[in-house]
Amino acid sequence: MTDQEPPKIEFPCENYPIKIMGDATEAMLEFALATTERYAPDFDRTTATVKGSSKGRFHSVTVFITATGLEQLQDLHQTLIASDSVKMVL
Repeated sequence: MTDQEPPKIEFPCENYPIKIMGDATEAMLEFALATTERYAPDFDRTTATVKGSSKGRFHSVTVFITATGLEQLQDLHQTLIASDSVKMVL
């Protein structure tokens, strides 16, 4: 088995997907969308998709942004995961 380096992202990277999983509440959804807009001002809310879990306790929100750099992605991730209503960010 060989050691492989993770793929390198070339910035800017259009349509960069981010999946945000958290409580199935309007507050969590609004927080996820507003936070995404904060770090990616060109983000279009209409492109976000929301899927509920089988028991309805959680939502998975997928957003697509233009990633401008590693710092932007790290800051967005840190802010999202700091919320008690957000459980995971991929």
